[in-house]
Amino acid sequence: MITTERLILRLPEPRDRAALHAMWANPAVMAELGPVKDAAASDAVLAKHDRYRHEGLGFRTVERHRDGAVLGFCGLKRGDAHNPIAGEVEAGWIIDRPYWRLGYAREAMAAFFGWAWENLDAPRIVAITSAINRKSQQLMMTLGMRRLVDGDFDHALIPIEDPLRAMVTYAIDRP
Repeated sequence: MITTERLILRLPEPRDRAALHAMWANPAVMAELGPVKDAAASDAVLAKHDRYRHEGLGFRTVERHRDGAVLGFCGLKRGDAHNPIAGEVEAGWIIDRPYWRLGYAREAMAAFFGWAWENLDAPRIVAITSAINRKSQQLMMTLGMRRLVDGDFDHALIPIEDPLRAMVTYAIDRP
């Protein structure tokens, strides 16, 4: 578990399912991330991240200290085999709509970066997002990440006609 001034970043628990499922099913939340997810697809995301736990990786539930609200799902994982960052430490975040623009994603990810530099030997942390997702790109820059000149690619699992297919890559080197 990682804690910050306002957040608890912890392993997902069964009590989180409803909030996380609702977040992934929200078209506003998913607009620049991918298709909305039903309960089965949401459970598959949770299961996928469980496969990284043996390394200390896998996204975690973002819980607010003061009231226990589940705000999102953030953290670090291994880059997927079907993209150019395969195997690297990849950062990612999703925060539910009521909690946008309050600094929660920045706070959570800064804590994860700090944890990574203390516990992993990775030379850098990378993050990818759709080229149209300017909000995530802004957060990447706020976190000190830089866009990789050779990091643009078309996501193999996203249909050709989908505007989310064009991806960009950002990275931050070990301090």
